Amino acid sequence: MQHSILIVDDEKDILDALERQLRKDYKILKATSGIGALRILQKEKIHLILSDQRMPEMTGVQLFEKAQLVQPDAIRILLTGYTDVDSVIAAINNGQIYRYITKPWDPLELDVIVKRALESYDLRSELKEKNEKLETAYQELKTLDTAKSHFMILIGHELKTPLTTITSYLSLLKEEVKDKDLLKYIMRISQGTERLHEIVFDVLDLLAAETGQMTLKKKENSLKPLFDTLQHSFLESIQKKSLTIKTDLKSEKAVFDQMLLSKALTKVFHNAVKFADENSVINITSQVTERAKLEVKITNHGPALSEDQILHIMKPFNLDENILNHSQGMGLGLAVCQSLLKHHGSEIKIQSDKNSTSVAFLL
Repeated sequence: MQHSILIVDDEKDILDALERQLRKDYKILKATSGIGALRILQKEKIHLILSDQRMPEMTGVQLFEKAQLVQPDAIRILLTGYTDVDSVIAAINNGQIYRYITKPWDPLELDVIVKRALESYDLRSELKEKNEKLETAYQELKTLDTAKSHFMILIGHELKTPLTTITSYLSLLKEEVKDKDLLKYIMRISQGTERLHEIVFDVLDLLAAETGQMTLKKKENSLKPLFDTLQHSFLESIQKKSLTIKTDLKSEKAVFDQMLLSKALTKVFHNAVKFADENSVINITSQVTERAKLEVKITNHGPALSEDQILHIMKPFNLDENILNHSQGMGLGLAVCQSLLKHHGSEIKIQSDKNSTSVAFLL
């Protein structure tokens, strides 16, 4: 880009001399008065203004003050034949000049000053452009944040309501229908509905935790009732695989949101049961750490996980038919659990060796 320089001086010889020196590298525009310079500023894009101080009708400082209103980004250099300290101070304070040059000027010094001034202009312009892009991006993010909140409200209502309706009518059908074939169809629909219900609520929990839409209600609670409920909920799966659940709670009291922790524990315990070897033991322990935190750990005996596999299963919607030797699910279980615990001020730590995997977190 070729820079444009506006030279302002009431002496024609000075204008011509400056033009001869600068025209090789820059586009030069000239004015013999402040009024003429302002007319040019209204029409042309100017990168640098080089103006004499002592001119009739309007001084260089006065021109610079008015020029700031027209083209505030233009660099301003004051040219004066007088060592007038007051004028220089006024130029700096009111006209916000970049530099001042005394007459007669040194051609080499003038070239360097103009070059540095235009480099400064380019840097300012680049910074301004980046700041504008950042502001635009920030406003877009704010818009997305508002849309996200609206989406959470909308999706929660639009998905939960029809699911509730379907579940309610299926319950009525189970009571009314006696035909075995029809009951079999209803059971298949019920199973699909339960799976859809699980997916919808997992996604909503993940979004709520990740976007800060979830409200915490922390208070001192006991862990034992939560684990008792878990074992009862998974009793069929536990019995089917002949699993033994051993609980060793060194301390069972902690401050936590009971509903949120129940959801997180359900995800962890589900995986522990699902991937445990048959006829093995699942250990549930809790102990107070050195930092007076309560560490809860669930350990199952089963296939070991590599570090890559652990990273993989902690990410939501990561589907891999071979991982953990299963082909069902959306990869949400531990990802949802991690998001819930992070919202709670905690996080999952997974350790795995050749025959066991432990999932632990602090409260």
